[in-house]
Amino acid sequence: MSDNNVEVKAKPVKKSSDKLKPMLFSNLKQYSLKQFGRDFVSGIIVAIIALPLSIALALASGVGPEEGLYTAIIAGFIISFLGGSRVQIAGPTAAFATIVAGIVAKNGMTGLALATIIAGVLLIIMGLCRLGTLIKFIPYTITTGFTAGIAVTIAIGQVKDFCGLTFPAGTATIETIDKVLAVIKNFATVNYAALIVGVVCLLIQIFWPMIPSKITSKIPGSLIAVFAGIAMVKGLNLKVNTIGDLYTISASLPKFTMPELSFQALRNVFSDGLTIAVLAAIESLLSCVVADGMIGSHHRSNQELVAQGVGNIGSALFGGIPATGAIARTAANIKNGGRTPVAGMVHAVLLLLVLLVLMPYAALIPMPTIASILFIVAYNMCQWRAFVQLCKTAPKSDIIVLVITFVLTVVFDLVVAIEAGLIIAAILFVKRMSEEAEVKGWKYEDPDDETLDPDSIDLKVIPKDVRVYEISGPMFFGMTEMISDIHLKDFTKVLIIRMRGVPALDISALRSLEVLRERCAKANVKLIFSHVNEQPMKTMIHAGFADKVGLENFCSHIDDALDRAELIKNE
Repeated sequence: MSDNNVEVKAKPVKKSSDKLKPMLFSNLKQYSLKQFGRDFVSGIIVAIIALPLSIALALASGVGPEEGLYTAIIAGFIISFLGGSRVQIAGPTAAFATIVAGIVAKNGMTGLALATIIAGVLLIIMGLCRLGTLIKFIPYTITTGFTAGIAVTIAIGQVKDFCGLTFPAGTATIETIDKVLAVIKNFATVNYAALIVGVVCLLIQIFWPMIPSKITSKIPGSLIAVFAGIAMVKGLNLKVNTIGDLYTISASLPKFTMPELSFQALRNVFSDGLTIAVLAAIESLLSCVVADGMIGSHHRSNQELVAQGVGNIGSALFGGIPATGAIARTAANIKNGGRTPVAGMVHAVLLLLVLLVLMPYAALIPMPTIASILFIVAYNMCQWRAFVQLCKTAPKSDIIVLVITFVLTVVFDLVVAIEAGLIIAAILFVKRMSEEAEVKGWKYEDPDDETLDPDSIDLKVIPKDVRVYEISGPMFFGMTEMISDIHLKDFTKVLIIRMRGVPALDISALRSLEVLRERCAKANVKLIFSHVNEQPMKTMIHAGFADKVGLENFCSHIDDALDRAELIKNE
C-alpha cells in the first residue's frame, strides 16, 4: 500500500497542567540510587531550615509550637507524595499567620480545623474542575500588594516579643491596628534583656549567610540564632520569656480529631475556609512557577491543587494548621540537589523524628529569638524592591491597585484586600480597554486636491451616498456609547461597518449594533459589514443578528463591501 493512502489519527496532546497524576509516580520510572542520595541530603537540609520556621510560624498564628511541626509533617508528606511539582516543599507559611490567628481568636482550634477542612475540599474541587490555570488571572500587582501587606502585619505582630513588652490583661491584639496601638501605649514596659537577645539573634541571621563557607550554605542562620538565644538566656540567666513560659510543649504524635460537623458551624467558618483555599492555591501555584523556572520543568497545577486539598484536610484532622507550598523551602530544596518529591517526604519524616526526640527542648527557645526569625521571614517575603519598582514604572492604574491592596491588607484583612483589589483591577481594566476602542468614520477627500497621491493604497473611490465607519478594539459593554457616534446623512443610502480590528464582541455591544440596524431600517439605509472576525461573527449568528442584516451583507474585504454597496444601490 502506498504511504499516501495510510490514514493517521492524531491524538490531542494533553497539557501538563491538565494531568491528574502525582509527579512522584512519573519520577519513579527513572529513579536511581544516585538521585535518592541527593534527595535524601536535600530533605535533611530542608528539615533543618523548616524546624525553627515551623515553630515560629505556628506561634505567630496563635497556636502552639507542636502544631507547626504537625503541619510540616502531615501536610508536607502528603503534598509531596500526591503533588504536581517535582520539588515543592509544603508546610506552614507566613501568608497564613494573621489569617489563622484571627480564626483561632474568633472560633478556636475547632473552628480552624473545620475551616481548613472546608478549604481542603474546595482545593480538591478546584483541581478536579481543572481550575489550576486560573492563577494567571490574579494580577501581579495584587499578589505583590497583599504579600507586602502580610509581611508588614507579621513584623508588627512580633514587636511585642522582640522588645519584651508587657500588655495589660484584656488588651485587644487581634487586628493589626490594635497591635500598633498596644505597642505604642505599652512601649515603656520594654525589657532590655529581651531586646538585646532579639537584636543579637537578628544580626546572626543577617550576617551568617555572608560568611564564605560550605557549612553556612547548609545550616540556616535561624538555627544558629536559636542556639545563640538559648545560650544567652540560660548562660547569663536573663529574665526573658521562652516558649516554655508561655506554652505547654507536647512531644507526642499528632492525634486524629474530627471536628464537630453541623450546618451552623460550617456556615460560621465557610468564608474563612474560602479565604484559606484561595490563598493556598495562589501561593502554592506561584511557588510551583518559581520552581519551574529554577529547574526548567513544568508542574501539574491541577494535581497540585488536589494534593494541597488532601494535605490540608490531613493537617486539620491531626491537629495542624493550614499549609501551602513554601517558596523559600522549595528554593532551598532545589539548591541542595532535590529533584523529586522524595526530598519533601524525607523532610517530613525527619521532622517527625525531631518531634518525638527533641521537642521538649523547644521550650528553651526565647521568644525574642522567634520574633527575630519572623522579622527575617517578613523581610524576605515583602518584596520591597519589586514594590518600589512597580511604583516607579507601572501605569497609574496598576499602582492604584497595588497600593490599595497593600493598605487594605494591613488595615483590614486579606479577604477585603483581594476582593477590593480584584474589583478595582477589573474596573480599571475595563476603562483601559474602552479607551483603546475607537469608532472612526472614513474621511472624504476632494478628488481635485493636487496634494493627494492618486496612487495611494489608502484612497478608495466611494460614492457620496455610501458611508464607511471603522471600529477597532474589543466591543464590549464599556464602549457601547461609541456606536452612537455613527451618524447618517440625509443622502446616505448604504452604511458599511468595517470590523477587521475587532477581536471580540459581547452581547451589550451587539445590542448597540441592533439599535444601529433599527436606525438604518427606519432611514431606509442598507447595512453592510466588512471583515468580521470569527468570535464576533459567531456571536452575531447565534443571536440572530446576522439573519436580520442578511448573510449576503457580510463581506470578507472592504472592496467586496464597496461592490456590494454599488449593487444594492442599483437594485
